[in-house]
Amino acid sequence: MVWVLAAAAGLWILGRVLGAPVSARWMMVALLYLAVLALLLIVPEGHPLQRSLGGSYGEWLVLGLLALAVFGYTQVLGRLKARAPDHAPKVAPGSFAPGEIDRYARHIILREIGGPGQKALKQAKVLVIGAGGLGSPALMYLAAAGVGRIGVIDADVVESTNLQRQIIHTDARLGMPKVFSAKTAMKALNPYVDVRPYNRRLTEEIAADLIGEYDLVLDGTDNFDTRYLVNRICAGEGKPLIAAALTQWEGQISLYDPANGTPCYQCIFPQAPAPELAPSCAEAGVLGPLPGVVGSMMAVEAVKQITGAGSTLAGQMLIYDALYGETRTIALKKRADCPVCGERA
Repeated sequence: MVWVLAAAAGLWILGRVLGAPVSARWMMVALLYLAVLALLLIVPEGHPLQRSLGGSYGEWLVLGLLALAVFGYTQVLGRLKARAPDHAPKVAPGSFAPGEIDRYARHIILREIGGPGQKALKQAKVLVIGAGGLGSPALMYLAAAGVGRIGVIDADVVESTNLQRQIIHTDARLGMPKVFSAKTAMKALNPYVDVRPYNRRLTEEIAADLIGEYDLVLDGTDNFDTRYLVNRICAGEGKPLIAAALTQWEGQISLYDPANGTPCYQCIFPQAPAPELAPSCAEAGVLGPLPGVVGSMMAVEAVKQITGAGSTLAGQMLIYDALYGETRTIALKKRADCPVCGERA
């Protein structure tokens, strides 16, 4: 039996080294167990192979049933915990619970935010599209800042290649849908926030209804089809949009709010570039801390937009070059022929 258990441990470690999800590792161990059962079923009683495996068919079957019972118990317990009510005190929407004033004290003493600004954050509803590299820091800082309701939509699951930069996820949550992993981290950081996960892709059919429920949208996606869809719906609904993008060592961010006179995303990027000119992070690579820098900037812009503090990046684009430590800002202008917010639109 020792040899079989050692083989199971070896498969588990190998799967982790190769970056296989937890479910795949359990599958490898289960196949090993089934192989042992099949061998014991085939060989006659007292065969040397039976002694080398460390037990009879019945003993291994009982061991498997016990393991299955433990696994089932942990799954049921996890589901019960997920359904358990939050421990945060229940208060009226937009009101502060006991302990929240201390939590946000460093905001409240800021002259530009103060009590009214913190209350605006508490009453705000922000939708973050994508729980990846940009979404991870943005979501964490929005939760920490006390934004009352935070929606997050993403259809992907946590993979080992994400962990180099997507800091909201952990190795223990490999294989879990990203939105639920993000909710776990955000609620652990701040139990007072209302996190609404949407484990699906943002499509034409649901975009308008979903975006219509929120005051502000942060777009951290990595494909142009979704960016254009989000921009069009935000412009049509009159919702300000904070959008950012990354490539290797460089990031860019702006706030698009055509309802208040700024250009929209499609004014600046009339059409998607050829795929070879804008490769994805998986194709071109990306510096691990870069999404943290730009994603944090997205959260900063969101806090300023909600509280009215300072000046936002509306009508401007900030470009950060991490390789050479340079930051520059360029002015953006509306296009009269823009199909989304131009004169003909």
